[in-house]
Amino acid sequence: MGISVTKLLIVLVIILVLFGTKRLRNVGSDLGESIRNFRRAIKDGEHEAVEENEKDTIEGEITSKKNE
Repeated sequence: MGISVTKLLIVLVIILVLFGTKRLRNVGSDLGESIRNFRRAIKDGEHEAVEENEKDTIEGEITSKKNE
């Protein structure tokens, strides 16, 4: 029914023969780098959104209160 360990090993061996270890290593490192860059971009975007919200607030001190 499911995929057994032996079937997974056979598929892995076929992939290694077709692409070679060097190419697979390059693909893995490229994939990892793109995931890191994606996470960094999301984190930077959230940081910029927080800074934008902070710019909208006006900070100051009330020195006197006028009753009109």
